[in-house]
Amino acid sequence: MIKVIFFAALREQLGSSGTEISAKCASTVAEVKDALGKKDQGWKNYLANNSLLCAVNHQMVQGDFSVKAGDEVAFFPPVTGG
Repeated sequence: MIKVIFFAALREQLGSSGTEISAKCASTVAEVKDALGKKDQGWKNYLANNSLLCAVNHQMVQGDFSVKAGDEVAFFPPVTGG
């Protein structure tokens, strides 16, 4: 299984702090997004946001980054400061 966590406004938009998906469903971060988008049209829309940031096992990555069973994938909106 791949553990998926949502942070900040994305957590509120999806109404979920996280979920798990089978590692058989996805081998990259982009495929994780696609698999999650199949759950619900709203999830698909929110996860299609190109400005979302992603980390795998606490390391910032891009969509083509490989994932495997036991990984933790986190999605969150861009952070701004002031």
